[in-house]
Amino acid sequence: MPKLTMPIEATHILMFARAVGDPNPVYADAQAAKAGETGGIIAPPTFPQAVAQFDPDYNLRPKPGEPWFGSGKTASGIEGKPPSGGGGLHAEQHFEYHRHLRPGDVLTVEIKPGKTWEKESKRAGKLTFRERIAEYRDQTGELVITARGVGVTTERPVDQG
Repeated sequence: MPKLTMPIEATHILMFARAVGDPNPVYADAQAAKAGETGGIIAPPTFPQAVAQFDPDYNLRPKPGEPWFGSGKTASGIEGKPPSGGGGLHAEQHFEYHRHLRPGDVLTVEIKPGKTWEKESKRAGKLTFRERIAEYRDQTGELVITARGVGVTTERPVDQG
């Protein structure tokens, strides 16, 4: 997977905090943040997820002239593409902060595969779990955040019976 570059700006932090409904002044008020224990504005804990907006191939973003999964009448959103049991689910997300993200940081994010494992399910057959590791490094190359996400796919649609 390609490395992504993500500049951190105070307005990005402010808009993200507002979007998730977090009114903590440490995300928006420079004077309050400077007077507090963080010593300045920092990003909210889940802010690294915003890196998706810097990925030109991000699969959840609509692309002009292309069918999008969220724009159709069927479960997949794309006409003629039936829902399958191989659909994915975001099962876990963990962030390990090595330091706070601050306005002015420029992150380079490298996404790597992690572990894969399987479990058997009575209702959906084999469940396949895939871990994805994202390493966020700042402009000096220092590791700032390690994020671990786990996705799961099912062998077949969940039996509703």
